[in-house]
Amino acid sequence: MNSEILEHPFKPIVYKDTEILILGSFPSIQSFEKNFYYAHPRNQFWKILEAVTTYPVNNRDQKLWLLKECKFGLWDMIKVCSRENSLDSSLEEEEVNDIGAFLKAHPSIKKLAFTGKKAEALFKTHFSHLEIETVYLPSPSSAYAKMNFEKKVEIYTEKLI
Repeated sequence: MNSEILEHPFKPIVYKDTEILILGSFPSIQSFEKNFYYAHPRNQFWKILEAVTTYPVNNRDQKLWLLKECKFGLWDMIKVCSRENSLDSSLEEEEVNDIGAFLKAHPSIKKLAFTGKKAEALFKTHFSHLEIETVYLPSPSSAYAKMNFEKKVEIYTEKLI
């Protein structure tokens, strides 16, 4: 991909009783190809949630079940952008999703959790006026190697459970 304009490829995953909306920045190239959130094989997101909840994540149905059971939702901050690779640092010309309208449409959501600094920074830039609890989760990307898997699990458990 050569800095083409990309539109987010899939809808948010949210249920009528979702309480925590987990927000990333934008899907990786492999997530685009597999048409699902956090689909890069080295991304630790699903393995972290499996460790936090003890629910299996071997396929899409199990992942959706885990989200529903734990009252988690999934979406991304960016609606449209350009990029050269899957790294957040390559994202440009970002157009953000309307988080305020989304929260109005889903009043059960009580907390936003950001899977990385980019998602959190975009929220603070565009939606800091919204009154909702927010938490930062370390990036589950394998590119974020400053923190080991066990420490990520510890922080996700503390912030989500």
